[in-house]
Amino acid sequence: MTKAAALIDVLKRELKSRHITYHELAQKIEVSESSIKRMFASKNLSLHRLDQILDAAQISLHELTARSHEESLIDELTYEQEEELISDPKKFIVAVSAMNYLSLQQIVDIYAMSEAEVIAYLVRLDHLGILELMPNNRIKLLLSRIFRWIPNGPIQKFHRRESFADYLNANFDGKHDMMQFVSVMLSKQSSAIFLTRLRQLARDISDQHRLDATLPFEERHRMSFMLSARPWIPNYFQALVRPDYIQKYYARKNKK
Repeated sequence: MTKAAALIDVLKRELKSRHITYHELAQKIEVSESSIKRMFASKNLSLHRLDQILDAAQISLHELTARSHEESLIDELTYEQEEELISDPKKFIVAVSAMNYLSLQQIVDIYAMSEAEVIAYLVRLDHLGILELMPNNRIKLLLSRIFRWIPNGPIQKFHRRESFADYLNANFDGKHDMMQFVSVMLSKQSSAIFLTRLRQLARDISDQHRLDATLPFEERHRMSFMLSARPWIPNYFQALVRPDYIQKYYARKNKK
């Protein structure tokens, strides 16, 4: 699909999300509804006609192109792609470094890899569609703001096995540290509200990560956030809970 065709597809979705019908749009730009349908079906709009439609729908060109770009980015890798990344520690390091907006030179300066070695890994990551290796070996990420590793996929399993215990083995009492474990009882509706907030927080962190990438490397430091939520009874609680209650609890959980 061409970039122009992709842009028109995004425009169609934007019109639908704003509940603007082809009939209403046709009236606003003074053409027939059949003409509007033909334009979108053929994905052939002149710049003049595009301007008319954007004005009628009150959509800015910047907003449309930004949405089109966002939709072309990757939200999640395939299982095979994650397996490939985790199979080679150096490749995984280069991938995560690129995700942290490190340049080729910064990766070489930090890790015991030659420039040629890092470039070879970047070329492979380019082939995987994770990034685009630009002229002068500049790195352009192709991951969306809501990118995540596959739930219970190869990389999450790796982190559980290799990283989580190390991450949690701390006092969390430093200037930039925080650990607060909250166990509560909420309604289904309240749980949904807080899960939505957590997802938005994850997006906010991702957005700030991108903004801060423009700062000098020396002004940034690594931060790791662990956001999680799930229905759960600790093992030491379960040991004292009546068996019939446990069965009822998980029966309710499975229904939800």
